[in-house]
Amino acid sequence: MTATARALWTTAPGRFEIRAQPLPAPGMDEVLVTTLQTAVSRGTETLIATGGVPETEYQRMRAPFQEGDFPFPVKYGYAAVGQTPDGGRVFALHPHQDRFVLPRAALRPVPDIVPTARAVLAANMETALNVLWDAGAGPGDRITVIGAGLVGLLAARLARRLPGAVVQIVDRDQGRGDQARALDLDFRAPDAATPDRDIVINASASGAGLDQALTLAGFEATVVEASWHGSRPVSLHLGHGFHARRLRLISSQVGHVAAGRRARLTHADRLDVALGLLDDPALDALVVDAVAFDQAPARLPGHLSGTGPDPALTGTVLRLIY
Repeated sequence: MTATARALWTTAPGRFEIRAQPLPAPGMDEVLVTTLQTAVSRGTETLIATGGVPETEYQRMRAPFQEGDFPFPVKYGYAAVGQTPDGGRVFALHPHQDRFVLPRAALRPVPDIVPTARAVLAANMETALNVLWDAGAGPGDRITVIGAGLVGLLAARLARRLPGAVVQIVDRDQGRGDQARALDLDFRAPDAATPDRDIVINASASGAGLDQALTLAGFEATVVEASWHGSRPVSLHLGHGFHARRLRLISSQVGHVAAGRRARLTHADRLDVALGLLDDPALDALVVDAVAFDQAPARLPGHLSGTGPDPALTGTVLRLIY
């Protein structure tokens, strides 16, 4: 008999279903992985669930082992932690599926000290790490992160670990302050943010956040746009002091290793670094939200739209438990 797996598909705006599909036998240098948990990217997967991926980005937005094509139906996701037949735990950039077969080279070992629930943060930590590399952040920098979603919190936590760095995280949603304070971060409302910063990172996925980033940046400072806006237009005020302060506005995107390290580090190297950085028990404050895999089609629409049972959890990762 042919083995089967069960996978989560997005079939229409706000609609999900679990489909059975054939599971191939592992070939040479391939491994069967039994999924333990996967993480749902509230930002990217919300855009996908609403059909917000621009047609020009259909190819660039494909996940490594995605099936189907944008806009729908599509099997998407890139944060899976599973177990191999020898009992080891691995992380893979694989969609939400209860079992899968991948080349051994596509699997990264999870450090023993990192619990499974925290390990699902690896893809988001990799993004946050790349943002800081793109920003050129270093010891003693005055750094502000705008947007206390998951990537923003992780980027601010990494920046907080730089010796002598002074870090603030800004969000208009005061309900996100609890997660920020659990990570020992200085949480501020937009009107209480400190100006004249060395680095400002926008992770708010909003034009207003990027606009504020420009106002908080000091002379010849760097502003990093870490959000992806999909097909939404963004309007900025590039008058005022933008030119007089000689600001540097750059983009950061995880599809490529940051330029300063690309010649020496592969994607796998960067992911290994991210997995090691998860040896931080404070990050457990970000993995409190979980849904059983079988319940995902019913529960995901509310969670992704922020109308779920606890909207305050939007700054945490949503995990599917298998």
